[in-house]
Amino acid sequence: MSHINLWLYLITATLLIIHEIDSAYWKEWELFHLPGGLEGFLLVHIPLIFVLMLGTVYVYETNRAGTVLSLILSAGGIFAFGIHTYFLARGRPEFRKPVSRILLWLLLLSSLSLGGAQL
Repeated sequence: MSHINLWLYLITATLLIIHEIDSAYWKEWELFHLPGGLEGFLLVHIPLIFVLMLGTVYVYETNRAGTVLSLILSAGGIFAFGIHTYFLARGRPEFRKPVSRILLWLLLLSSLSLGGAQL
C-alpha cells in the first residue's frame, strides 16, 4: 500500500510542479492579481516546492505527516484544475494550449487518485 501512495504522491507532485512552470509562462501572478511579479512568484515557490519534496520523504516513511501532506497536495491539484477551468469558462486566454489543458486533466486525475488512496 505504501508503494502505491509513494508513486501517486510523486506523480501528483511532478504534475503540479510542471503546472507551476506552465503558470510562470502564463504569468499567473497577473491572472490572480498577485504582487511581486515574476520575482515574487518564484520566491513563493521556494518553500512550496520544498514542502512538496519533503512530503515525499514522509510518504516514504509512511508516517502521519505524509498522509496530511498527501491530502494537501491532492486538494491543491483539485483546486488548480477547478480554478483554471473556471477561468477558461469565463473566456480567459491563459492555459488554452492543448498541453496546458492535458496537464490540468492529468493533475485532476492524479489528485483524485492520491486523495482516494488516503481514505
